[in-house]
Amino acid sequence: MPKGSRQITPEHERLDQSSTRTHHWKRWGPYLSERAWGTVREDYSASGSAWESFPHDHARSRTYRWNEDGLAGICDRHQRICFSLALWNETDPFLKERLYGLSGSDGNHSEDVKEYYYYLDSTPTHSYMKYLYKYPQKAFPYQDILQTNRARTRKDPEYELIDTGIFDKDEYFDVFVEYAKADQEDLLARITVYNRGPNPARIRILPTLWFRNTWSWSGVQPTCSVDKDKDQKSSHKRWLQRSLISGDHNATSL
Repeated sequence: MPKGSRQITPEHERLDQSSTRTHHWKRWGPYLSERAWGTVREDYSASGSAWESFPHDHARSRTYRWNEDGLAGICDRHQRICFSLALWNETDPFLKERLYGLSGSDGNHSEDVKEYYYYLDSTPTHSYMKYLYKYPQKAFPYQDILQTNRARTRKDPEYELIDTGIFDKDEYFDVFVEYAKADQEDLLARITVYNRGPNPARIRILPTLWFRNTWSWSGVQPTCSVDKDKDQKSSHKRWLQRSLISGDHNATSL
């Protein structure tokens, strides 16, 4: 290769196509937050207290107005269609669908997420992405983290998830999520789970595709259906049709 010349890779070509708008490689990416509760954009309180107005406990039963959240999630650049994971270790009282953390009034050092998650890889066009989430096999210590941090002062260290002892015997799952793009609208998602503990343990994995709720304000409601192969079809008259095709046709669509 001549000195000073640049080796052109497929990713360079995708970036050029994205810049010229001949191919929208960045249409889908990791634009979905792991946590949208407790944010200013979702605050409709009279006092302007976002943390108390929309805490973590509300997130599983209330509809967001301006954004969505999810674990290892992706969405289109306008966040009209979202995809992420929901997990259940068969011990938690509810699904693990988003990151847990403390609000500014609950944490002794103010607002803080109390989870372990890692962005391992991503190309500039998000043609490949890799993510890791560490999910305990025992019941997630929501109340322990909340009450212990509330009792501490600003001079005390924070009480983290690892301090609860839930990882002491390596009783957790490593949940890897990888995305790869064959084209701007053709994405492969691969979910790989490892039991790091000494004993067999069960985990439920629920890949989830959904629309951000805009129809309550716009009146244009999308539809979702399941075909004979148990693949999910999602359509909207403005955004065309998208399909979620499972590699396991024995899986149950909910």
